[in-house]
Amino acid sequence: MPDPNNPGQFGNRPDTEQQASKGGRASSGSFGEANAADPREAGRMGAQARSAAESEEGHMSTEQGDVITLLEGQHTQIKDLLRRVETASGEAKRQPFEDLVRLLAVHESAEEQVVHPASRRAEVAGEVIDDRLHEEDEAKHVLAELYELGVTHDQFAGKFRDFAGAVIEHAEMEEKEEFDQLRRSLSERDSARLATAVRVAEAVAPTRPHPQAGESATANVVFGPPLALFDRIRDAVRDWRTKSEG
Repeated sequence: MPDPNNPGQFGNRPDTEQQASKGGRASSGSFGEANAADPREAGRMGAQARSAAESEEGHMSTEQGDVITLLEGQHTQIKDLLRRVETASGEAKRQPFEDLVRLLAVHESAEEQVVHPASRRAEVAGEVIDDRLHEEDEAKHVLAELYELGVTHDQFAGKFRDFAGAVIEHAEMEEKEEFDQLRRSLSERDSARLATAVRVAEAVAPTRPHPQAGESATANVVFGPPLALFDRIRDAVRDWRTKSEG
């Protein structure tokens, strides 16, 4: 929950959503790259300033404001990270695995809090959404098990291979059964607002520090248990949604 005595905490800056949107455009969106969002900014981003966000959305290009394009782009990144983890050896799996967990936490938390509810309003079949939510919940717990095993454990590779297949199938079913219908039903403005929610999730996810960042910045991006990361991002997006709709 936001701390009123800490103006830098997530949710307490009046320009948070504007900053999150800017951060999303400045970053490649690829975790671990040199131009990923600066963790010093990410730590100060959170809920929303409704008027500022609506102004930003009004100036977005179609691609920047199209939430489905944004989510499908994340699917492509997720598949690439899955491949990188599978093809790396031993300790070299660690960085792409951590990047994968971060990206999945951003992606699934935003979907859970804003995209799937929008799909229900768009009259996507309830069982389709329920199936996707069930798959996403299972994925979180498998990630937690993989994290506990560690990338060098002799059971990691086999378990990860099964997990990768399930994630790819989930993404393909999502695009086929949910995204197409949601895209047709969304106005440009609504799509832009959902895209902003995804960028809010990106803003609070830990990123690797820039090369020039000092030890304090590094300390802010220590990788932790996947379920805690999912909870943190989910709560941040929920807080943004509550305030933006209120």
